[in-house]
Amino acid sequence: MKEQLEQLLAEAIGQLKAQGKIPADHSVNIQLDRPRDKSHGDFATNLALMLAKPAKSNPRQLAEAIVEAVPENTLLAKMDIAGPGFINFTISQDQLKDQLTAMLNSDRLNVDKADQSKTIVIDYSSPNLAKEMHVGHLRSAIIGDAVSRVCEFLGHKVVRQNHVGDWGTQFGMLLAYMEALDNQSAEYELSNLETFYKAAKQRFDESEEFADRARQLVVKLQSGDAYCLKLWNQFIDVSLSHCQDVYDRLGVKLTRQDVMAESAYNNKLPGVIEHLREKGLLTEDQGAQCVFLEEYKGKEGEPLPIIVQKKGGGYLYATTDLAAIEYRQKELGGDHLMYFVDARQALHFDQIFTLARKAGFVEGDIQLNHYGFGTVMGKDGKPYKSRDGGVTKLADLLDEAERRALELLQQKTTDLTDEQQKHVAEVIGISSVKYADLSKNRTSDYIFDWNHMLTFEGNTAPYLLYAFTRVNSIFDRLGNTAFDRNADIILSDERELALANQLVRFNEVLHQVQDKAMPHFLCGFVFDLAGRFSSFYEACPILNQEDEALRNSRLKLSMLTANVLKQGLELLGIPTLEKM
Repeated sequence: MKEQLEQLLAEAIGQLKAQGKIPADHSVNIQLDRPRDKSHGDFATNLALMLAKPAKSNPRQLAEAIVEAVPENTLLAKMDIAGPGFINFTISQDQLKDQLTAMLNSDRLNVDKADQSKTIVIDYSSPNLAKEMHVGHLRSAIIGDAVSRVCEFLGHKVVRQNHVGDWGTQFGMLLAYMEALDNQSAEYELSNLETFYKAAKQRFDESEEFADRARQLVVKLQSGDAYCLKLWNQFIDVSLSHCQDVYDRLGVKLTRQDVMAESAYNNKLPGVIEHLREKGLLTEDQGAQCVFLEEYKGKEGEPLPIIVQKKGGGYLYATTDLAAIEYRQKELGGDHLMYFVDARQALHFDQIFTLARKAGFVEGDIQLNHYGFGTVMGKDGKPYKSRDGGVTKLADLLDEAERRALELLQQKTTDLTDEQQKHVAEVIGISSVKYADLSKNRTSDYIFDWNHMLTFEGNTAPYLLYAFTRVNSIFDRLGNTAFDRNADIILSDERELALANQLVRFNEVLHQVQDKAMPHFLCGFVFDLAGRFSSFYEACPILNQEDEALRNSRLKLSMLTANVLKQGLELLGIPTLEKM
């Protein structure tokens, strides 16, 4: 409906341009908002205020002209002008009912597919395999996963890329420690990567002989030595298994097949340097090979270097990222490359994207976007740590979430068996951690608070999971009793109308999530939907409604609510529960 209204306004603006009331060459960006106060209608625009100056017109008079120019249609029930020139639009009930019926009759809830299907390559999670995944890896994994799910649902081909760190100096240290242990000890110690890494680091710091061996091994590894590659593959296999266990628990749709590690680009890196040299972009600076882009300068106005090869011949993240960009467009066929990486890497990606275009690693109108995110903070306002002050392993965090969820369930009266309770606790625990993150603006830091995320009140996973079971319980109580699914939808109560207006926003919200890569838009939508259903449920009798037409209509609204809640949560990577 938003798109239809935008088209009507575009036609109205076109008519006013033809009449000379708005300059013909003036670019008009039509923006529609949803008023918080529903007495102001379903949509609003400040278009008249924005166009008043170029049109040399009084804003309210221009608003009147815009309203007058809107073509005859069946979409709108009324248009009002408020204040100095805001225009409010109310959608007709017939249109609303038609949209609800179309959603009920569609296996995808009548959500429009994207105008043009693209191949979207999404880089997310990308942990360093030297250590186990920790809380700092949470945001990339779950935000990237939610956006990838939405993009797929909207009809795009999504190619997931897990650009894991598996190459570099620290791996020489780890290989030296594996070599120093016998096979049995190495296998045992590798079961806890964090402990293994700390032990190797301690040996590296304390023993010059060990450190020298580590440096020798990394050189051999990077030159393709068979012995080093055997040790390295053993370590990488264990580390990837740890990662996959976490992805499976989180419900993230990454698999081993999506791993495209740093090492995979190793043989392409000399070609990257040679290509930059041929383009005349390389400058040697203190023995290192650098690119200086005029677009990026330091505080004193000096160009900032992008170092692509160290003095000793080693390569850097920038070199690998350039190889990856070329691979993602030219071999994977990416039209849009999305990177879900910490916001602190913004300058790095700005430089890499600019250089990739300038050097021809990518061509055409490909989109390159870095979607940064904030930090998970503790209540002390510092990055979240474990009780002992160390980095919290993600697996331990999820264990804690499940334990706390089980305690929460055990405090409530329930007819669940112990096994069912354990399953419900797993879903609630993991979902609470994910939803607490996804419901925050991607670009902001947020405070990790167990008490807030594991409550049945407010914008939380437990509240939404319970809301779904509440809707579902209506149909459990209905049992095999038939109701007319072809009955007319009746919107006679203000709570029915409010619920209907929220339901039809689903299509609009999913496209916003894709366009802005902001899952919190979808979280806000499902939370508002659950709240409006609760108001409807309390005020509007359903199963004991004597008027059969009204009963059928309310059952249809309930069914559609259940379907939208289930689909919305699934796109966030959160499974629903039949009972709690």
